[in-house]
Amino acid sequence: MTASPRQLPYAPTPYSYLPNPALTATISLDEEVKLSTTAAERDLHDSLAEIYSIILTLDGLEKAYIRDSILESEYTELCSRLLNQYKSILKDETVSREFMDLETFKNKWDIECPRATERLRVNLPATIAEPSATHAGPSNNASQSRTSATGSQILLATENFITFLDALRLNMLSKDSLHPLLSEVIQSVNQVTTIDFENRGKIISWLIRLNGMKATEELGEEEARQLTFDMEGAYAGFKATLN
Repeated sequence: MTASPRQLPYAPTPYSYLPNPALTATISLDEEVKLSTTAAERDLHDSLAEIYSIILTLDGLEKAYIRDSILESEYTELCSRLLNQYKSILKDETVSREFMDLETFKNKWDIECPRATERLRVNLPATIAEPSATHAGPSNNASQSRTSATGSQILLATENFITFLDALRLNMLSKDSLHPLLSEVIQSVNQVTTIDFENRGKIISWLIRLNGMKATEELGEEEARQLTFDMEGAYAGFKATLN
């Protein structure tokens, strides 16, 4: 009587792996794996890791703001800081080249973070882009939605409008010239009124549009004329709230 073949301790498959004791590992499993070999590579990886962290943190901050789990003042400060850090890191050409764009970066590292994506697209805290009083519905009474603005705050908002319009007339059409000035316009306006006055939305639309441009990229002639027209309308709408 012949002996039956020895039964294997597992079910063999076409893809089963049989270890070969004759082969030995070429590296120690306890050896640290280095992601970079030079200081430049290490700095690049650190910067990309910081961007990843900023996106996740910003998404969590947006959720906290929506749930009223954080004061508006704290949200505004933290959000502004994160947005500034994000922009500062991407000013490095090496980092920017590796990062490519937000959607590419998100796909590469398998993250979604829709709230952070929208905030980075707008490039303004929600408290500035959409003052909370505007969420309560339209109001025909300017005094109801106007904050206790001082004369100096009204003067500052007026000066920021004029400065921005003057920049356009002087053909200062690059993003790095216009975006900071327009940001100052909307921030100073929000200190005076939270009314959704005529063409206020145009300010936000142009901020988003400018934010999507490269720093040295300039508006075309037709774009500049449209921007001037929209901002003159917004300025008139702002002044109407003061009457």
